[in-house]
Amino acid sequence: MNTTGLLSDGRRLLTTALRLDAVVTGVNGLAYLALAGPLHDLLGLGAATGRGIGAFLLVYAAAVWAVSLPGRVRRVAVSAIVEANALWAVLSVAAVATGWLSLNLAGGVWAVLQAAVVAGFGALQYVALRKATAA
Repeated sequence: MNTTGLLSDGRRLLTTALRLDAVVTGVNGLAYLALAGPLHDLLGLGAATGRGIGAFLLVYAAAVWAVSLPGRVRRVAVSAIVEANALWAVLSVAAVATGWLSLNLAGGVWAVLQAAVVAGFGALQYVALRKATAA
C-alpha cells in the first residue's frame, strides 16, 4: 500500500488544494473581467459589478497562490482562506436568495454552483490543514 500518496500527505494535499483554488479563482476572475458584457447578457450580472468581482478574484487568487508556496504551513493564512471561502459560499447563496445582484435564472444557478465549488475548496483545505499540522 502506497502511504506517500496525495491524500495521505497533508502538506502535499494542502498545497494542491490551495493551488487548484488559486487557478480556478484566477481563471474565473479573468473571465469576469474580459467577458463582463457577455456575462451580463448570460447571467444578468451588471458589467461593472462583474468587473469588480473579477478584479477581486484575481487579487484573491494571487494571495491564495502565495500562501501555497513551499515552506512552513502558515496555519493562520490557510485558516483565513478557508474562512473566506466559506464566507464567499454563504454570500453567493444569500445573493441569489435575496435577489441582491438581480441575477437571472442562469445567473442564480451559476452562483449556487460556484458557491458549491468554493465551499468544496474550503472543506478540502480545512481537512488538508488538519492533516498537515497533525504530522
